[in-house]
Parts: sequence; C-alpha cells; structure tokens
Amino acid sequence: MKDIFFCPEESNFYSNCLENFVLRNSSDAECVEFGSGDGSPVISSLLRNKFEGVIHGFELNDSACKVANSTIDEYNLTEKYVISNSSLFESSHLEADYLVANPPYLPAPDEDIYMPLLFGGVDGASITNELLSLGYENVVVLVSSYSNPKSTIDHAKENGYSVSNFTILPLKFGYYSSEPKVKKHIEELRKHKMAFYSGDYYFLAGVLFQKDSAREVDLSNELTQAITSL
Repeated sequence: MKDIFFCPEESNFYSNCLENFVLRNSSDAECVEFGSGDGSPVISSLLRNKFEGVIHGFELNDSACKVANSTIDEYNLTEKYVISNSSLFESSHLEADYLVANPPYLPAPDEDIYMPLLFGGVDGASITNELLSLGYENVVVLVSSYSNPKSTIDHAKENGYSVSNFTILPLKFGYYSSEPKVKKHIEELRKHKMAFYSGDYYFLAGVLFQKDSAREVDLSNELTQAITSL
C-alpha cells in the first residue's frame, strides 16, 4: 500500500533498537511512541520478548493506524500496545519512562513529496529535534546522516541529553529519498555539511539519548564522528 511507509530493512533496524535499548533492559517500562506506522516494528519486538509494560503509540496516517490495530488484535497484544489515530504533539503529555520513534526525517523544500507525513522539515531534523524538547528521561530515535545529524546531537545536549548508546546501519537511498526533488535537496544540504552520504548510501543511527542524571557515559562525540564519516 503506497500510502503506508514500507521499508523492511529500516523497520527491522528500528525493531532491533527497541529490543536492545528498551525491552531487554526495562521489561515493565511505560513507553510513548511517536509515529507508529503499521506497527510492525513494535509488534515484532513484543513477540520476541517478555515485555510486561505498555507502549502508547500515536499515528496520524488513518490507513496505517487501521492496519496496526488489526495486527495488534490478531496477536492479542491489545494490553501491551495501544495506538491512537492522533498526534503526540497535540495530546496531553503522557508520563512514560521512554519516548521511542522512527520519526519523519526526509529533508525537502516543502512537504509536497511522495508521502507528506515523512517530511522532516527543510533540513530533515525538525521533528526529531522537537521530540527531544518534550523532556522525557530516555529517548530512542533513529537519526539519518543526511538530515543534519549534528544539529540533533547539539540540540539534545542543549536539552540536557547525552548519548548513552547507539548503533549504525548503512542504508541505500530508497523510494522516498530517491524522489528527484528530495535527492536534489539533500545534495544541497551536503554542500553546507548538513547531509552526509556516499554514492547511493547513507547511515541510519539508532540512538539512546538519556538525561544527564540517568546516563553513565556520553558517546556524543563518537556518534558525531560515526554518522558524519561518509
């Protein structure tokens, strides 16, 4: 379905990050998820782990939300995964141990692109940075190397976060990022050292940001070096 985000490799990576950074360490955590999509990454993680907490998801795409809730029902996960067809930014602030997201990160001059809900602002980092302004103690997000990653790391620091853990996946430009309008814009960002990629490949980092009071190490410099090395 073209109106639902589809990239198995990226979804599997997000799922693995959730398992490694959240589910295996905090088996009874309360989580809030921004942009649940069709729910497949979280559902896959829940089926593979003994998680006793609850994940409250928010998804604006009607079609994706319906698919997600149907699958949640099918696997009897309704007590662990609850998705609302609404925006986290417009909801009452939910108390949670973690905020998790594979946020929209496509940079473009405007949101007139293949899938407008994937628009991450002119530099691709706007929504990610906004999530890091909500004040959650622990935040797990995917950060793209072509979406002004330095600004996200700097913004996190300004909001009291350190990088506690991260993992990186090389990905090939796909259907959405290869749209001529988007690709041309990313090329312009690279000229200003706001996008980093090589040929048809970019890096996607799964990052665990934690408030300074909660973290034990700060890997911000290591993340910056890794994600801008292309």
